[in-house]
Amino acid sequence: MSNKSNLASSAPHIYDATNFNDLADWGEQPDCLANHPVGPSKSSGRLLFKRPDASVGGNSPETGLWVVTPGKWPLSIPRDEFCHFIAGRATYVRDDGEVIEVRPGTCVHFTAGWTGICTVHETLRNVYMLR
Repeated sequence: MSNKSNLASSAPHIYDATNFNDLADWGEQPDCLANHPVGPSKSSGRLLFKRPDASVGGNSPETGLWVVTPGKWPLSIPRDEFCHFIAGRATYVRDDGEVIEVRPGTCVHFTAGWTGICTVHETLRNVYMLR
């Protein structure tokens, strides 16, 4: 397979998302906790699709590939988000104490309003969809 992606397709796609490295720099993860030994996490990724209209209160559905380096930050999910983790390891701790451990192959659906702390132990890679 010679092409690694076709984002202009009628059905945008990425081959081998686990190793795909044509990623855009999305900067430092906001609100990283200063006491984490590795410092601020850095995010990168590739937007696969985002509906061009603001169909739901300005929040158009989108999907893509997200990669983030180790770190720790508070998390507040503003809208439903589905994640399929394909590399790395992280712990999500909800404000009520529920713990969600993620590793390659884990799928998680975070409902809008989910709040807690995310700690990335090994560089994390996931395919996500927001709605």
